Amino acid sequence: MNRFRTDSGALDGKTVLVTGGTGSFGRRFVDTVLSTERPRKLIVFSRDELKQHEMQVDMAARFSSEQMSRMRFFLGDVRDRQRLTLALRGVEVVVHAAALKQVPAAEYNPSEFIQTNVLGAENIVWAALANRVQKVIALSTDKACNPANLYGATKLASDKTFVAANNLSGDIGARFAVVRYGNVVGSRGSVAPLFQKLIAQGARDLPITDPRMTRFWITLNQGVGFVLSCLSLMRGGEIFVPKIPSMTMTDLAAAMAPDLPIRVIGIRPGEKLHEMMISVDDARHVVDLGDRYAIEPAFVEFSRESFSSTHPLVEDGFSYASNTNDEWLTHEGLLALLNDSSTGLPTSAAGA
Repeated sequence: MNRFRTDSGALDGKTVLVTGGTGSFGRRFVDTVLSTERPRKLIVFSRDELKQHEMQVDMAARFSSEQMSRMRFFLGDVRDRQRLTLALRGVEVVVHAAALKQVPAAEYNPSEFIQTNVLGAENIVWAALANRVQKVIALSTDKACNPANLYGATKLASDKTFVAANNLSGDIGARFAVVRYGNVVGSRGSVAPLFQKLIAQGARDLPITDPRMTRFWITLNQGVGFVLSCLSLMRGGEIFVPKIPSMTMTDLAAAMAPDLPIRVIGIRPGEKLHEMMISVDDARHVVDLGDRYAIEPAFVEFSRESFSSTHPLVEDGFSYASNTNDEWLTHEGLLALLNDSSTGLPTSAAGA
């Protein structure tokens, strides 16, 4: 199922830190890297001591003592620049997954989202430069493209911060890039687990915000594979966008519970009808890399070879939106994604 898997070994011997390491992405990333790579150290940076303890107990039951000897758990918050600077000593690769993400919560608590998503991104940049980190890759969201809500606006500001950071690295040589993708099947807060829970509880219908709504879909395994492959590809300043399928919310409900009717509840505050990952305004900087697009930086004050020297630019007027996507999920395809999302490790890593 993972169209973005790459050869293992890229992180062998490296010291890697993942912020938000106890979240849905972070745990799957750690499991995958520990199973398929041989990092010198793999550091989980997050602020919840209980989640870190539970993660350690769970991992100790599944991984060997030799694998666990590479693990480190570092309590801290991306809002705390001093703590980040301490955590990044000796780190060569940073995967920045920590964020506040709930759209309605952002509309009600904007300052909290700004503190974590915007100022936290700036703190990552400063700490990475201070410690001469080699590569930083940050997770973004489709909501950062032409944002219609506070969450998307904070992630757009974060994206811009990481892209611009390449111009600050000078002789340090640190490189920063961003990955942007859509809804993650099976992640905490995703609609698919909600539907599964309602079905298991004997619900008489499934709630849909708007029957016209469409979304991009990707699994956790695919998201991890995409990030790992982008770490190998990145030259600095790119926003990488995977080519992934779309599906309407009504088709999602019909695939999961064909006998249940839907109940329209209305769009939530700040929610879009359709999501976009590349806008028309971005198109003049977009390169088609085959299984993904790369939005290249418009302002470059550092040494960098453009992907456009070897790959084609997209045509004028191009955009990449969930309602005009060329690839659509079938019912069978969705069920396969749900099955993939329920497995802890990619198939190729099982038993490693």
